[in-house]
Amino acid sequence: MRFAEAARSLGRAARLRGLEVPTFRSPPGLAGVQRTIRRRGTAATISVVLRDRPWQAVLADMIEGIIVANRLPSGRADTVRRVLWLSVDDPALAA
Repeated sequence: MRFAEAARSLGRAARLRGLEVPTFRSPPGLAGVQRTIRRRGTAATISVVLRDRPWQAVLADMIEGIIVANRLPSGRADTVRRVLWLSVDDPALAA
């Protein structure tokens, strides 16, 4: 439930900033990795390991997945990253 709720909050915050929202799933299809990204045209799927990891690490992987999927330059990436963190810390602040 928490993963789906985080994906919705992050997706809403990303959409409000004109970003493409990747699909989130778990676990990755590759063994031994914490996060993967698969691109198909303009769509991206971010797969994240949930089991036996701190929740903050899962959120960090989801946020970085959005940054990477949108190929954001470093300056914009920093701004978007901050907003995305706010959206999962306090969804009302990121709206």
